[in-house]
Amino acid sequence: MRLFLTRIVIALRIARDWFVARSFFAVMSLLQRFPADKAIDTIERWGRALGMRYPRTARARENLQAAFPDKSPAQIEQILRDMWGNLARTAAEYAYLDQIFDFDDSNPDAGRFEVVGIENFAELIELDGPAICFTGHTGNWELLPVGAAAYGLNITALFRPPNNRFIAERVLAARTTRSGHLVPSKAGAAWALSGIMEQGGKVGLLVDQYYRRGVPVEFFGRKTLANPLLGKLVRQFDCPVYPARCIRLPGGRFRLEIQPALEIPRRADGSVDTAALTQRVTSVVEDWVREYPAQWLWLHKRWQTATPAARERPGSR
Repeated sequence: MRLFLTRIVIALRIARDWFVARSFFAVMSLLQRFPADKAIDTIERWGRALGMRYPRTARARENLQAAFPDKSPAQIEQILRDMWGNLARTAAEYAYLDQIFDFDDSNPDAGRFEVVGIENFAELIELDGPAICFTGHTGNWELLPVGAAAYGLNITALFRPPNNRFIAERVLAARTTRSGHLVPSKAGAAWALSGIMEQGGKVGLLVDQYYRRGVPVEFFGRKTLANPLLGKLVRQFDCPVYPARCIRLPGGRFRLEIQPALEIPRRADGSVDTAALTQRVTSVVEDWVREYPAQWLWLHKRWQTATPAARERPGSR
């Protein structure tokens, strides 16, 4: 009887995911029938209105209050509305990724993009050997690999598939054609990235989410756990690390920023200090979020904590 009920529950979940996926694809298809700016503006208005009703907004509000205790309730609510506007635009822009990216280095002021740190980008392209680029869920983070691929920088990005498997399959196929190679973030992902870097490849990582088996870091003055993968790869390959971010500007414009390579913290014996590097990367993301708080994804449980002993309990993995 229990097995029968389990199968029923699984079947219902699959049916729900299929329905949600078909609805999502229908909306994306409908969007593509309209001019990009008009459609994206419409989705933003919907996102601002509906997002504030979403239950997880309460978690985002708590995160904001913890990160910015000096901000008034009115300021917090405005950041939340702007966050949902940014997230809605990011989702809508997915249907127009190929149309949106129009940067022309021969006429950089003509399109909707401006690029800061072109010299760092050129350095990264010319680098003979592995390198790592990292970013966070800020602005429209999907545009960074699109821009890199458009100008000949093939970055293999660690990709966290959506929980909905039907959407995940479509998104993975679309991002592979637009953004270069992708590695789903599941068991074996670290080995896959390591193999790419052994061949001199460049990889991209999103580094701003809580990681249950991570190393302790401080983010907005509070302890949390961060993924040590970036530090481990740098320790293995002794390669440069470039921060990169997308900033959303007024009028449907963007700024892509490639910052100079980080100074890698090292131990007395010259080896890479992975814990210190993980903290340095986390601090860079914090600076970005402080500058544009409404463009970061506040919905995650960023400040979960666990003691090392708790993380090693049987079953905790």
